[in-house]
Amino acid sequence: MKILLHICCGPCAIMPIRRLLDEGHTVAGFFYNPNIHPLAEYLRRREGAAEVASRYGIEMHWALDEKDYDSQAWLQMVLPAFSRENPGGRCPLCWQQRLSKTAELAARLGFDAFSTSLLYSRRQRHEEIAEAGQSVARNLERNLDMGQQENLKPAGAPLFLYRDFRPDWQAGINLSKEWGIYRQPYCGCLFSENDRYANDLAKSNQNFTGHTLTER
Repeated sequence: MKILLHICCGPCAIMPIRRLLDEGHTVAGFFYNPNIHPLAEYLRRREGAAEVASRYGIEMHWALDEKDYDSQAWLQMVLPAFSRENPGGRCPLCWQQRLSKTAELAARLGFDAFSTSLLYSRRQRHEEIAEAGQSVARNLERNLDMGQQENLKPAGAPLFLYRDFRPDWQAGINLSKEWGIYRQPYCGCLFSENDRYANDLAKSNQNFTGHTLTER
């Protein structure tokens, strides 16, 4: 099959690309991740994805419109689903946005299927991501059947190709280090960055003394 693989970063793409190529598929990548914060981090991850794609010799598609990286729009989209009691409520919206964009591009370019490197990570909510991919594929097929997306006229809506890439976790880590691919320390968004460094902030606060702001 001809597969469009959504790529979240270079390290997470290494083994999914290898697995799909070994299965005999034709693979192209798509880097679309408006959740990544800050912009400097986005640029580093995009360079990492480009390096991995170059090593495998696969075609890459890039989201280069200014609207494709709009951190304010992304925050406005996920904030209604975010709360301190349920901080992970934002994630399904983020997965759906990225996978929907991937599925639409796959349909427009005539790919048979789409998938995502998010299925590689042991730190992601794997089953929910898989369900999001299936839901996106069903919605796109329904919209095409109803003629609601006139700009997409493929022979058929692309399938969501599910694979559990997690068994290749350590192999991907090893190769990313061997190849010198930038390895990010957090998932991507502002919220995950804060989660990642919350303990560092708490420890650092203990080293500061003096006046604090108190309610008067």
